[in-house]
Amino acid sequence: MTPWYVYILRCADGTLYTGVATDLERRLAEHNGSGNLGARYTRARRPVTLVYSEPADSRAAACRREAAIKKLRRVEKERLVSG
Repeated sequence: MTPWYVYILRCADGTLYTGVATDLERRLAEHNGSGNLGARYTRARRPVTLVYSEPADSRAAACRREAAIKKLRRVEKERLVSG
């Protein structure tokens, strides 16, 4: 079974981007310009750095958690990132 992760990136302009992936290193490289698979949002805000990740039991669980994080206010996301 492939592990899934929910992650948060900090973009060069200070904004936060949340997503899901099975391979965090590959996905971070994609967001930073490796291939043409990075999200449109991060393409204009490079470089991005991984600031938070958490494992999920399945893709569905990862997507639910991603949606929950996206609903948080910025201050709550910053609190999550800082630990």
